[in-house]
Amino acid sequence: MVTCVVTDSREARPGALFVCVPGERADGHDFAARAVEQGAAAVLASRPLPDVAAPVLLVEDTVRALGSLAALWRGKTRAKVVGVTGTAGKTSLKEALAQVLAVRGKTARNALNHNNQIGMPCTVLNTDGDEDFWVIEAGISHAGDMDELAPVIRPDLGLILNVGPGHTEGLGDRGVAWHKARLLAHLAQGGLGLVSADYPDLVREAGATGAKLRFFSAGAHEVEYRADYVGPATEAGGEDATRGLYRLWLDGVRCDAVTPFQGAYGAENSIAVAAAAHLLGLSPAEIAEGLGRAQLPPQRFNRERVGAWEIIDDTYNANPLSMRRMLETAAGQARGRAFVPVLGEMGELGAVAEALHEELGRLLADLGPSAVFWKGGHADEVRAGLARGGYDGPWLPVDGPESFMAAWRELAERKLDGKRGGLLFFKGSHFNRLETLLTAFREGMTTMAATEARGRKTGESGHVL
Repeated sequence: MVTCVVTDSREARPGALFVCVPGERADGHDFAARAVEQGAAAVLASRPLPDVAAPVLLVEDTVRALGSLAALWRGKTRAKVVGVTGTAGKTSLKEALAQVLAVRGKTARNALNHNNQIGMPCTVLNTDGDEDFWVIEAGISHAGDMDELAPVIRPDLGLILNVGPGHTEGLGDRGVAWHKARLLAHLAQGGLGLVSADYPDLVREAGATGAKLRFFSAGAHEVEYRADYVGPATEAGGEDATRGLYRLWLDGVRCDAVTPFQGAYGAENSIAVAAAAHLLGLSPAEIAEGLGRAQLPPQRFNRERVGAWEIIDDTYNANPLSMRRMLETAAGQARGRAFVPVLGEMGELGAVAEALHEELGRLLADLGPSAVFWKGGHADEVRAGLARGGYDGPWLPVDGPESFMAAWRELAERKLDGKRGGLLFFKGSHFNRLETLLTAFREGMTTMAATEARGRKTGESGHVL
């Protein structure tokens, strides 16, 4: 009996179908025998494997076959299927929506951002099949990706959060909105599209699909579902300043909810979650309950305190839309304290990369940072944008944890205009691995604090920034 699907031989176990995926660094066919030794019940392969002691299902393309199997399994579920896409924040949206829907019934979702032609079908095939809801994220980076992903899940509700520059290098000339809207061309019979009204090109392209649409807005659009940011959750009498209070209008019904998001950007995510849940039958009370206990995934605007510094970890990935929104939110939450962005290059932007990095520099200048750290390419463009915006503060390019901490110690001696502590914001495309800088900062601050403590005991002077 096949009970699950895996593409990593180390995850093989009794009942698993092992899918041989050829890759740039390794070919899954070379690990099929190991997967069977660990209990795999069968192997999906694109070439004969005579030495494998298990049934081998031979196909021309294992990835396409994986999608076909997932599409078959999707047809057997009774779950309401939500397909989620967008340029910025779709994984956080998917996580929050799944947690809200779980208030009503059994819910499955992608693990983290397993949203491509391999991860998404595996998610579908590893469901039990008796769920009430599936929340499935579809991520695209090349032309045609959505037309491969969306037919697998055939959403009952196709949710498009937003559109902006992202993966423009691979998507070609049709525009991001056109490619995202392809989700709506593959809805299940009777399916519905739920789309942000705040992006004119998205509204246009969504309408062109012919899908039946409902709209939400975090702006001034008078549509069925709207949201306004009220303030930190503490303004609602709560104790958690890391959560936000939002006023939601759900097809004419007002609902105030504390959510895991903060700031103006969070209004978009909050109303998208609430609108989807409402269209799937949840009451305003259930939606508020689910949002109130939802948690964001790792490396998505997660907060912690390290010494005198408040840290915001948004290191998972970055594109121009998410970078702008999160920078503006973080700068606003610095509230007069030192604001130090630690940023990395935004990848996969193709011919527009230079212009968008210069635009990022101008945005940074407007936010008035106390210092700017940068890792990766397009440093010259960012610095040029900073200069054009009138910024003349510390500019600190780094290439890894050691150079980051060396630059930090040098900055500590300047005391950042005499301010003690403040807010550090870490964000960049995933390949920059900014999480390693954050780890180095945690460890370095622990060492510096210990040094200061020893200095106090021995009467030596010292300080920790």
